[in-house]
Amino acid sequence: MASLLQAINDPAELRKLPRTQLKALADELRAFVLDSVSRTGGHLSSNLGTVELTIALHYVFNTPYDRLVWDVGHQTYPHKILTGRRERMATLRQLGGLSGFPQRTESGYDAFGTAHSSTSISAALGMALAAKRKGENRKAVAIIGDGAMSAGMAFEALNNAGVADCDLLVILNDNDMSISPPVGALNRYLAQLMSGQFYAAAKNVGKNVLRVAPPLFELAKRLEEQAKGMIVPATLFEKFGFNYIGPIDGHDLDSLVPTLENIRHLAGPQFLHVVTRKGQGYKLAEADPVAYHGPGKFDPAVGIVKPAKAPKQTFTQVFGQWLCDMAERDQRLVGITPAMREGSGLVEFEQRFPERYFDVGIAEQHAVTFAAGLACEGMKPVVAIYSTFLQRAYDQFVHDVALQNLPVVFALDRAGIVGADGPTHAGAYDIAFMRCIPNVSIACPADENECRQLLTSAFEQDHPVAVRYPRGAGVGAAVAPGLQALPFGKGEIRRARTAPDAQPRGVAILAFGTLLYPALAAAERLNATVVNMRWAKPLDTALLLEVAARHEALVTVEEGCIAGGAGSAVAEALQAAGMVKPLLHLGLRDEFIEHGDPAKLLALQGLDAAGIEASVRRRFAEAVERLQPALKIVS
Repeated sequence: MASLLQAINDPAELRKLPRTQLKALADELRAFVLDSVSRTGGHLSSNLGTVELTIALHYVFNTPYDRLVWDVGHQTYPHKILTGRRERMATLRQLGGLSGFPQRTESGYDAFGTAHSSTSISAALGMALAAKRKGENRKAVAIIGDGAMSAGMAFEALNNAGVADCDLLVILNDNDMSISPPVGALNRYLAQLMSGQFYAAAKNVGKNVLRVAPPLFELAKRLEEQAKGMIVPATLFEKFGFNYIGPIDGHDLDSLVPTLENIRHLAGPQFLHVVTRKGQGYKLAEADPVAYHGPGKFDPAVGIVKPAKAPKQTFTQVFGQWLCDMAERDQRLVGITPAMREGSGLVEFEQRFPERYFDVGIAEQHAVTFAAGLACEGMKPVVAIYSTFLQRAYDQFVHDVALQNLPVVFALDRAGIVGADGPTHAGAYDIAFMRCIPNVSIACPADENECRQLLTSAFEQDHPVAVRYPRGAGVGAAVAPGLQALPFGKGEIRRARTAPDAQPRGVAILAFGTLLYPALAAAERLNATVVNMRWAKPLDTALLLEVAARHEALVTVEEGCIAGGAGSAVAEALQAAGMVKPLLHLGLRDEFIEHGDPAKLLALQGLDAAGIEASVRRRFAEAVERLQPALKIVS
């Protein structure tokens, strides 16, 4: 039997199929997604859940002329496959391959680049109003998940869109899940609707009581509508100015296609409530959508298998264990996450300290100001948040925490390059955007043990402190038990250059964070001094000036943007001290770094040991050569 999927290279070919063949196409597409992700790794549960919805959207709407805006975008693998990228799925999330999220530069069918949540309605509204202004009869569709609907930005957009004179369709993909289990009043509202019991009861109140009194029939109808309005979300979204439709089964193409066809001809803001299931069609993912949210490579017939030998402990795991241990010691500690319980390592904390665990949903701004309120009342909040997501709460970070000098600890996971998730998730800017804010301190642990120690140091302070650490594991440093803090604002010399006299000679490398270890490897070949700075703010100025006085040149190394980063702090400190010293900044260049293997990406940025050595030799060749005889002696 000929494959339907193999014959579709763009949605125009999809639209030629009779509707009776769409179910078979959905089966093929779901099987292809499962097979593809099992080979490359990537997001799985969310993509299995949007197969029918994706087919129906491209079948009904004239894409790419009509705009589809996917919220977050981690559920767009079926969309990519149907829009000419099927054969490139083997390159998914690899260097030079397909992005795991929509990218406008990748395809004309990707109407808007995404990867952070709750942006779709705003973007689609802008497109709809632009089309109206240009006199174009194009449609704009925003597809947003129930988890993303918990963010304030989504409601800001709904508030604007409901009074806008344009044709906009918002589709709520209600799968009762974002990444972690959903939280909040809105989710309870939707769950209440889907249970059906309250609505069914409300619908029959008037009829059961008044059916024997025909003159009161109109009153009964009004009572029915009032009871319905108290239960279903139609009232909520219609108050925003939308025409609410649904809920409908998001896996039933016989419902989806005609409903979308009808909506396509309606004017004004429309809201379609679609119910789907994460992991649909793959029982293992249906049973555990969290585990299959973003798996690595696996055998679909077997499922995810945990390795017999535990891999190195990740920084996230180090943080999670530290949080539990510190909570045992200090009753004031509370843990906060914006819907990233698993990703930020808070699963055990929630289990052990449920009264002190707060998942606020996808609401980073609220998370930070909520922490500020807790701190005002003597609590010690720890906000576990990805570096890239803290960007979304910058005003709250400045205005509500730093300005009031409140003791909030920010555990910044995914600092630096993140690999397969690409530039939208890279924590490249946190040092630069935090360093300029008064009252804020920034710790940069070099390994897993320092991460635990610096978290303790941060918790002991009476002002805001951020501890930034990368995704995954470090060098595998043994993590000491206990809650021993490292000295606040102090670094250490990890390797001293060997020189025949006490004159200022050679190069000193000032390392911030985990790049200490490639710096040490490079220093062995350069006969350079290496300083583990540990703190980007406050700098250990005394140590910096001491090292600067004994060396001809300085090199700063950080896994963050060069512009405004830790290297800039070093330059400012030297200038303030009136010391002129040749200085080389190594870090992430002024560009967005694409997805790929983290080690390869670091090498391309010149931040592996070979790259650091090459950069130092190019810039400070004479200083290095003067110490080469000494290097030969010690080796």
